[in-house]
Amino acid sequence: MKKKLLSVLLCAAMVGTLAAGCGSKASDSGSTASSEDSKVSDDTLVYWSMWEATEPQGIAIQEAVDAYTEETGVKVDVQFKGRTGQREGLQAALDAGTHIDLFDEDIDRVNGSWGKYLMDLEEYAKAADYEATANAGLISACREVGSGTLKSIPYQPNVFAFFYNKDLFKQAGITSEPTTWDEFLAVCQKLKDAGITPITCDDAYADCMIGYHLGRLGGEDKVKEIVANGEWDDPIVLQMAQDYQELADKGYFSENIGSNVWPAGQNSELALGEVAMYLNGSWLPNEVADTAGEDFNWGCFSYPAVTKGAIDTATGVEAANYGAQVFAINKDSKMGQQAFDLICKITKGEYDEKLATESNGIPADTSNAEWPALVKCTKPVMEACTTRYSWAVGIESDEDMTPVIKENFIKLMAGTLDAQGFVDAMKAASK
Repeated sequence: MKKKLLSVLLCAAMVGTLAAGCGSKASDSGSTASSEDSKVSDDTLVYWSMWEATEPQGIAIQEAVDAYTEETGVKVDVQFKGRTGQREGLQAALDAGTHIDLFDEDIDRVNGSWGKYLMDLEEYAKAADYEATANAGLISACREVGSGTLKSIPYQPNVFAFFYNKDLFKQAGITSEPTTWDEFLAVCQKLKDAGITPITCDDAYADCMIGYHLGRLGGEDKVKEIVANGEWDDPIVLQMAQDYQELADKGYFSENIGSNVWPAGQNSELALGEVAMYLNGSWLPNEVADTAGEDFNWGCFSYPAVTKGAIDTATGVEAANYGAQVFAINKDSKMGQQAFDLICKITKGEYDEKLATESNGIPADTSNAEWPALVKCTKPVMEACTTRYSWAVGIESDEDMTPVIKENFIKLMAGTLDAQGFVDAMKAASK
């Protein structure tokens, strides 16, 4: 998500010689790669992609790869694995020493699950002056998750926030986006008074709502502590549950909140104009574009700051789950410079703009100042972010507890479990 962010210069000189790339040549790091893929010659750059070849991202990336090969003469073998193929196959392939020079996936997965395979990119980035037009917040996030070193390059930025239907807000007489919980409650009431259901959600994203609220009250480290140690009797848990019980009691949730299985809420309720708000990622407008239509008037605001009695907000609207997909280079690659040059080709200038335009995504190159219409509403949120949450603000940090948290939180939103009942259920489950 997701989160300051903009500077203006283009990375130039991708045309001509191999070393042109995104800047001057830096020495390759890493040792000779052991290859088990006899079908790929040693002078071919092998890129495992998280996209499908037929997706907008895959199509744009292939065009960038073709242009890079034409300009430099470097052969590139792009293997489009898709999300499942990448997540299930890359680890084993890297472990086996398969010839893979370049790969991509989510910022946390690349730097976490596959971190031991990553090449240090600081020298390449410095030689290329890469950061001149990079998203500063995302570069900082890459260093943070890379233990202080730049080991991945972000592209396809995203941010997690409340997305809403501006036309429904206008219909209800709402003239400004809420920044505090009290303002959020007022917005919900105005929508309800106008006969509009305020909020929906799907099971896939329910944990993000509880994570954000606890994060606002206690910060992400506190959320992780609660999950890890079973501290469900912490005052911020009861406060969160009481706040969500109030939303349920006042009828602010969709009547389907307890049974929505993704993508029912986003497709059948939000996109069709039946519900006003949905906490989701900046990929949402593109996912529902066919259903919502060209006239859907998108709005976006950060999860509101929460102040309740003696509990003051730990983080406010400046904090969000923001991130990106990232490229990383195998530390054993013999083609580090060529791989970095290809990264530049995809994430700078023409092809970064093409990637954003064709996928209705956020550009990674800050020189591409014109964002696609569907995600323009996220720009103020992204630019205001200075604190990065991880996914769901750490509420999913114990995978064994995640299904239990989700089940009981959905019951809380559906009104079949009250605040104290939620706390009690979680305390019982953590024993």
